[in-house]
Formats: sequence, structure tokens, C-alpha cells
Amino acid sequence: MPVFTVTGDVDPFLHVSLAQGETIYCESDAMVMMEANLDLKGKMRGGLGSALMRTFANGESFFQQHIEAARGAGDCLLSPTLPGAMQVVDVGPRQYIISDGAFVAASSGVELKVRTQSVGNALFAKSGGFFVTETSGSGQVAVSGFGSMSVLDVEPGKDITIDNSHVVCWDSSVRYEISITTGTSGGFLGNLVNSQTSGEGMVLRFSGQGKVYVCSRNRAAFQAWTRQGAR
Repeated sequence: MPVFTVTGDVDPFLHVSLAQGETIYCESDAMVMMEANLDLKGKMRGGLGSALMRTFANGESFFQQHIEAARGAGDCLLSPTLPGAMQVVDVGPRQYIISDGAFVAASSGVELKVRTQSVGNALFAKSGGFFVTETSGSGQVAVSGFGSMSVLDVEPGKDITIDNSHVVCWDSSVRYEISITTGTSGGFLGNLVNSQTSGEGMVLRFSGQGKVYVCSRNRAAFQAWTRQGAR
């Protein structure tokens, strides 16, 4: 199986070592360097429907890069689009749900499928209402977060609430719901007002047991700040 290693402290690379015949796939433009034994091809993974869903729902590329060790073993370096940390997650005994834009690369034994949820539930029942990508199969997945990254443990009786923009990925066995506010009462209108006055948008509430990976920076807030500074 390809070996994924995060190397470097600030804005690290993902170093991948492949034996002959092994393949990985990654986001378009993720490849920084590869050795001569490796071939790079653009492919539509998972069929037309899956590729379209990844593109329009999660902002991922329609054609992904496939890197194969065609003529012998070789190494390559990959990097995400935005600056920040990366984490290599083992998939198999546990599966993970990956937030929009967090996927960097995966070994060929891992499949990614986009799951949709009800927007109505997000607004009125305080759950669901966004697109997520869920892993299946076995291997390794590399994810990125804007800024630094930390791993939080969800335990029974110790639910946690996290701003949606700071969530990178989480154990699929963890129960979660999405809300427009950190409050627990007040109805839709009251929650909407509280969301605006508190400065929080969507939040995720996690319960059960498992791990949640979070990043320190809010990508949407940073992009809004840079647009204001350009005026």
C-alpha cells in the first residue's frame, strides 16, 4: 500500500512512496513533484454522476489526478490549495465523513461518495442540510485544514459543538446534527436572529464516541476579509 507521510512544519507537503503498480488519486493541481517512474493522468473517478456531485456540491475537481508507479517504485510530493496543516487518516476499521474542500489524496483502495441531506431539516428541524463526502473501502486518506489542525475526542455524555467552517472530517460512527445557532430553543426565527447577532453561522453538534478533526481558520471568513481589504 502507498505510504503517506506529512513532511514539514509550516504549510507541509504530503510525501507519498509508491511501489511498482500502486496508484493513488488526488485533487487536481495537487502534484508538486514526482519521480520519473511515476505517471500522472487526469481521470473522472466514480462515473459522471459522482464527478458532477463532487464538483458542484463540494467544490472538488471534475477530473482528479491519478499517479501510478508504472515503471518501478517512486515518490511524489503533493500539496493542498490553501495553506495549512494536513493529516493522514487510516480508513478501514473506521470510515470518515470529509467536509467540503478538505480532501487532498487517497490510496486506490479508498472510495469517496457524496451524500446529500435535506435543506429543510437544516433550517426547521435543526439537522441535515449540507453536502458531505463519506469514505468506504480501506487505505489512507489525506485531508487538509486551513491553519493548524487538532483532533478532538467525542465521548458519551460529553457532546461538543463546532463551527461548521472549522470542521475538517469526523468518524462516521459519531452522531451529528447541523444547526444555524448554538442555542437549543427559541424556534427558527429566534435561532436565526441569534445566529446573526452572535456572529456564528452553521454549527455542528457531535455526540456518541469517535474523533473529529478541526482546523484553526475559517476559510469563508478569511476570503470575506481579503475581499474587504481589496476595496
